[in-house]
Amino acid sequence: MKRSSSLGRAPALHAGTPVRFLRGVGPQLAEKLGQLGIHTLADLLFHLPLRYEDRTQLTPLGALQIGMRTAVECKVELTEVVIRHRRMLLCRVSDGTGALTLRFFYFNQAQADALARGVTLRCYGEVIRGPASLEMVHPEYRILEPGRPLPVDDALTPIYPATQGVAQQKLRALSTQVLQLLDNSPQILPELLPPELLDHGGLPPLAEAVRYVHRPPVGAPVNELMVGSHPSQQRLAFEELLAHHLSLRQLRLNADHSRAWLIPRSTQLLEQFRAQLPFKLTAAQQRVTAEIFRDLENSTPMMRLVQGDVGCGKTLVAALAALNCMASGFQVALMAPTELLAEQHLQTFTHWFAPLGLPPVWLSGRMPAAQRRHALADIQSGRVQMIIGTHALFQQDVEFARLALVIIDEQHRFGVHQRLALREKGAADDLRPHQLIMTATPIPRTLAMTAYADLDVSAVDELPPGRTPVKTVAVSDARRAEVVARVRAACRSGRQVYWVCPLIEESEDLQYQAAEDTATRLASALPELRIGLVHGRLRPAQKETVMAHFKSAALQLLVATTVIEVGVDVPNASLMVIENAERLGLAQLHQLRGRVGRGAAESNCVMLYHAPLSQAARKRLEVMRATNDGFEIARRDLELRGPGELLGTRQAGELNLRIADLSRDAALVPKVQQAAQLLLARYPAQISLIVRRWLGENSRYARV
Repeated sequence: MKRSSSLGRAPALHAGTPVRFLRGVGPQLAEKLGQLGIHTLADLLFHLPLRYEDRTQLTPLGALQIGMRTAVECKVELTEVVIRHRRMLLCRVSDGTGALTLRFFYFNQAQADALARGVTLRCYGEVIRGPASLEMVHPEYRILEPGRPLPVDDALTPIYPATQGVAQQKLRALSTQVLQLLDNSPQILPELLPPELLDHGGLPPLAEAVRYVHRPPVGAPVNELMVGSHPSQQRLAFEELLAHHLSLRQLRLNADHSRAWLIPRSTQLLEQFRAQLPFKLTAAQQRVTAEIFRDLENSTPMMRLVQGDVGCGKTLVAALAALNCMASGFQVALMAPTELLAEQHLQTFTHWFAPLGLPPVWLSGRMPAAQRRHALADIQSGRVQMIIGTHALFQQDVEFARLALVIIDEQHRFGVHQRLALREKGAADDLRPHQLIMTATPIPRTLAMTAYADLDVSAVDELPPGRTPVKTVAVSDARRAEVVARVRAACRSGRQVYWVCPLIEESEDLQYQAAEDTATRLASALPELRIGLVHGRLRPAQKETVMAHFKSAALQLLVATTVIEVGVDVPNASLMVIENAERLGLAQLHQLRGRVGRGAAESNCVMLYHAPLSQAARKRLEVMRATNDGFEIARRDLELRGPGELLGTRQAGELNLRIADLSRDAALVPKVQQAAQLLLARYPAQISLIVRRWLGENSRYARV
């Protein structure tokens, strides 16, 4: 982009002005900056430092200590190229108080010639112990001109996220340039929050906060800046969280302007269903069911997330909601992320609903063509009321007659847009279906309030009576023989065992091979046991057969990949062995452990790990040993991994935070909610501007 217009005046600058406008940015550098997500002036302003270095003071060489990162000023006494295992440049410097060696492994002859005896240098680096004296390895340095002293920096030096070909000096020069432009062209970063919001929250103006974060002055509280708690950093995090929250609130408002089927409560069918259950609903199940029924009686589409720990009975709550709709002649669709989980739901709902004369129908992308055509015809005509399947439910050829409720299991594996696609699929007569979303991954409150701001959240926070806590241990795989003996003992006592082989790499083939090898070794070590194998490469019918044999106790030991993570219910299974447990995240470990402890017998989980453990893996295993509480595990998971991984890859793309950190900035979330209410009520014109600044054109409330 050229810096002058046809009229000879500089073009008007704005947030979207390309970085090519800046001095020294040609096509090659612009491409490299693009790898850092820097395309515009605003992108450069929001490319914040990772940390800071204090070069505002000079330290005498005689006062240097090992581990210090500091600036020094010194004269070159001797420069030489030496070869000791490898070629290196050594530069001996002093300042009258002490001496220091500068060591360079990567250099050219011109650099060596420039560091001549008597040259004065300003250096910055980390002080380490060398073979003969204190050293700095590859310090940043400048050669000072004689008679022209260089003033010390008047601000902390920012260290930015960088990429190959874009040095720190270049990023600092570009940020300095754009900050200078901002002084004369405030429209590059206009203030979008109203004054009353800034004043009430004690927030600095955006431009002021950006300047401070890029160039903290002498005496700035470095500790606050390093952990992201400085008010200027919190100001930026606040607006980013506000943008994400507003985008989802807008999505909810759009839904609230839609109309849904009014579904009255059907006492007779629900009582008939409850009568056939061998247990009573927990208080938590009754509370959440009542919340759902109130939503269904409303003409505004329900958008409710039901979360709870493994085994808390969310599926039963969903069944009651489904029956209530079916009693009035409506259709219900249940979508699960994997065929195995969808098949498990099919078995469960068939067992519950077939005696009531309402058997569900299965819909899968792998169905034989004739069977699929028959199912599609039944769905379109309304002859079937309960439809269960995977993402095949929102394919183009699926047409519903009167779809009143969509139930989505493990929503975080789908993401917002896929969920909306099913909502649009079910639209009929200008009416939208209600949505009930379930997750067995408990979500910390701050994450739920941010990532699911378009949803009402209910928690089934009570386990049914009779569930025994699972005892969990971590064991090195060097003690595999002891674990195999434990498996033998459990099976001899009449119990069943899972042996899980997690994903080794992103390859179904490698995962299948690992499981098959493990099954072969276990069959050799335990020839008296009936052993089954289930993995993602089996056809649905084969998986169903193996799982049915395990559930009926025809198999004693099931070797499986993580396809059994959710949905599998075998109360007689009391031992879970997870190989390479250090490879898995907390949420997945907790889901797998939830396959045992589903009966009255004492249950155990053995996490086999391969030493040495990384610090992060050690912390994960310690958390699993310490607690069975899914909500506590989710909180720790958020601390250890961040929101992206906790939500899953598809949903993480929807919550792509550049500055904010949900663990660190949890205290901002209630303030963000209050600010959103104010903007929606009094400043609606600002909402799209705030969202576009942080989320771009792909905001989540775009029509699907």
